[in-house]
Amino acid sequence: MLPAVTGSDQVLLDPADAYPEVRVVRERLAARDWPAVRQVVDGLPPAGRTMVLRQGGFVDGAEQLLREVLDRDPADGAAAAMLGFRLVDVGWKIRTGARAEYVSSQQFGEFHDWLRRAEAVLIDGAARNPRDPAIWSARLVSGRGLEVGLAEIRRRYDKVKALDPHNLTAQFHLLQSLCPKWSGSWDQLHPWCREEMLAAPPGAVQGVLVAEAHIEHWLELPPGTDTAYLNGGPVRAELREAAERSVLHSDFGRDHGWVEAASTFAFVFSLTGDRRSAAALFALLGDLATKHPWTYLGDDPAGHIRNHRRRALAGVAR
Repeated sequence: MLPAVTGSDQVLLDPADAYPEVRVVRERLAARDWPAVRQVVDGLPPAGRTMVLRQGGFVDGAEQLLREVLDRDPADGAAAAMLGFRLVDVGWKIRTGARAEYVSSQQFGEFHDWLRRAEAVLIDGAARNPRDPAIWSARLVSGRGLEVGLAEIRRRYDKVKALDPHNLTAQFHLLQSLCPKWSGSWDQLHPWCREEMLAAPPGAVQGVLVAEAHIEHWLELPPGTDTAYLNGGPVRAELREAAERSVLHSDFGRDHGWVEAASTFAFVFSLTGDRRSAAALFALLGDLATKHPWTYLGDDPAGHIRNHRRRALAGVAR
């Protein structure tokens, strides 16, 4: 059945709109109620727990409470993971997301200082909680920023995979490390993403890894060749396979990461002009979406989403 055209012009980009536990954790952090935070995250599956702890790491000022929690209980793995993520986020805001050539030496110095603080917290946390995938996931992003090398990044990822084979947060972090702009190459990235997709059950979110890899590749190409890359036969076939195994599969559910997966495929199908597939995903999402990867089109992701959603749904209706 084709999706119906909706009249809504709303675009909800806040993860808390998709995952209510994120909102609860933010509120409890603001209230300095750590036991309530633990009650939420301890009830989640490992991949969901990792994602929610990562979202907690984006909360401004949370580091003070988290340090106090660890002072009282150094073995609190949730606090160690969230604090590690938080310190990384502080550092990355100083560095910004600009290319290395546009980042000053002072910015790099402060960035690395914050990441070394994160590493110290996470090393201790991992020693006390060696079976916590969230801590090892946080060490993937701190390690990438500190450029510890791909062998060490893979070692950290293997720790996560042994504990939680389909942890999307960790997979996204390794995906970035496998890109040429960090430590890897396209020849490493694309096969790994497909392998992780095939290792996950049909209907799982891991198909998004294939789409994300092609988006990263598209982003690196010179103007004039990027669209041809996405529309090339092999890439279109891989995107179709990945979508049908994940977001377009009958078993695709509402696990943590589903909005990221559907929004990413809506983006890439919009770029390739596959409005029927894009419309199906926009209909699935409703008003929900994610900023990434839509920010690759400019500073107004909601505007780009609104425009592409309107075109896709209207085109299918005709």
